[in-house]
Amino acid sequence: MNPVELLAGAYQDHLLTLITFLPFGVALALALVDSAVGLPELVWKWTALAASLVGLALTFVLWQRFDPAVSGLQLVEHVPWIPDYGIHYSMGIDGIALLLALLTSFLLPVVLVASWSDISKRVRAYLFFMLSLQTGMLGAFFALDLFLFYVFWETMLIPMYFVIGIWGGPRRIYATVKFFIYTMVGSLLMLVGILVLAWMHQQQFGSLTFEYYGTSPATGILDLAIPTDGGVWWQRQGFLFGVFALAFAIKIPMFPFHTWLPDAHVEAPTPGSAVLAGVLLKLGTFGFVRYALPLFPQAALTWAPWIIGLALVGIVYGALVAMVQSDVKKLVAYSSVSHMGFIVLGLFALNPQGISGAVLQMVNHGVSTGALFILVGMIYERRHVRELDAFGGLARSMPVYAAFFAIATMSSIGLPGLNGFVGEFLILLGAFESLRWPAVIATSGVILSAVYMLWAVRRMFYGPLANEANKGLDDLSWRERLVAVTLVIPMVWIGVHPSTFTNPLDRAVTELIETMARRVPDVSAALPVAAPRAALDPEAHE
Repeated sequence: MNPVELLAGAYQDHLLTLITFLPFGVALALALVDSAVGLPELVWKWTALAASLVGLALTFVLWQRFDPAVSGLQLVEHVPWIPDYGIHYSMGIDGIALLLALLTSFLLPVVLVASWSDISKRVRAYLFFMLSLQTGMLGAFFALDLFLFYVFWETMLIPMYFVIGIWGGPRRIYATVKFFIYTMVGSLLMLVGILVLAWMHQQQFGSLTFEYYGTSPATGILDLAIPTDGGVWWQRQGFLFGVFALAFAIKIPMFPFHTWLPDAHVEAPTPGSAVLAGVLLKLGTFGFVRYALPLFPQAALTWAPWIIGLALVGIVYGALVAMVQSDVKKLVAYSSVSHMGFIVLGLFALNPQGISGAVLQMVNHGVSTGALFILVGMIYERRHVRELDAFGGLARSMPVYAAFFAIATMSSIGLPGLNGFVGEFLILLGAFESLRWPAVIATSGVILSAVYMLWAVRRMFYGPLANEANKGLDDLSWRERLVAVTLVIPMVWIGVHPSTFTNPLDRAVTELIETMARRVPDVSAALPVAAPRAALDPEAHE
């Protein structure tokens, strides 16, 4: 069954809507009831946690109902929303969206438990914004209408703006305004691209639509065939790819659009940092996979060397800057710049290994870096300091904490047997197949990540326990141990049995490459390199 038939109503389901809007619905209900009767904060906490756990359970149901052998989109919903303007409420999933939705639903209850006693002011507002943020992120992963995607994309900014601005550090206003302006600029440019796409579709087919897939043949944005008559082709596709790519590059963030990220991470509260690194950054790489690559494959090929170059700079630059950080939270923030560069490199290798590794690494980075931010938050709540020089010898006073931090570190640097290794291996394998020297340069990022992370572990946990303030620290509580164990489980699971997570990706990645191959005209002389063009040839992988 192809996507057109699905969206035409051959299969309707409301599970995606339930998973998406359950968090916001609960948050809104709590706010309305609280305004009437004044609920205790504990009721808010338990209700929010219960809603997040129900959402996670529903996502597992989604996982069970997803069939990796079926082509196209599954569990599709299609309802006219603003039909006069071609806007529809269209949602659906493939294997890529499924994994990222599972990551999103997994992290929220973990973050809520981790921050159970850490957020002490305006708790109700904090829980409302965290649940609202969950809805925005899930909706962006599920949306199949470009206008709907844009609505969810922008909706995410609002709760994160308040999470950083209210519960952040001393420079929180500066950080949250910088985050908001950076992202908003890219978003508005993307909106221009969406409007141009809809206008071009109307000019070609006579119908105005924002749907990614149409409800009948040749009525979706993906069916758009940009004229190939010389300059018109290059001008339009290059511009459209550029505005989409800029919005996604800022969200990732790629070098040189990364400067908002360290400030946002350092000033954000622990749950904000964990969700920002764990899920929000992945919306940028997901945008490339879902929209930029299949819609504008020729422009993607043209710009691939430049994007790969920026990804390599990000890998090495992020690692080198992380090495000189004295603030452990800023160190982890710059490590994200490096790791996200790896993901972009895998995407633009344009072969099944690279793209599959990139998507899997989105999940891996969300788990491992989210765990590191949560663990840094745990020590910060005890010492109210994040400078590496303030620690030393913590393995003696907090052995359980040291063990979990070491596991998260090994996951982040790609130790075999843990999740990070599988994603990095697939990315480097795919990159080496298409892009030999970039793969070699990227490998240095693996070495550098081991250097700065192991250096931080040595300074924090080993050596003499000289600082008196560190001698009487309590080790992890049972609540904190529960959080840490929950995060370690997927690290080991993906590392030992990666096929659980790669199998749902296979068909979606294959269809992405085949879609790109169908839409690339035969202008081989204009292609930047031969390897990506070969990677787009479906026959080369048979």
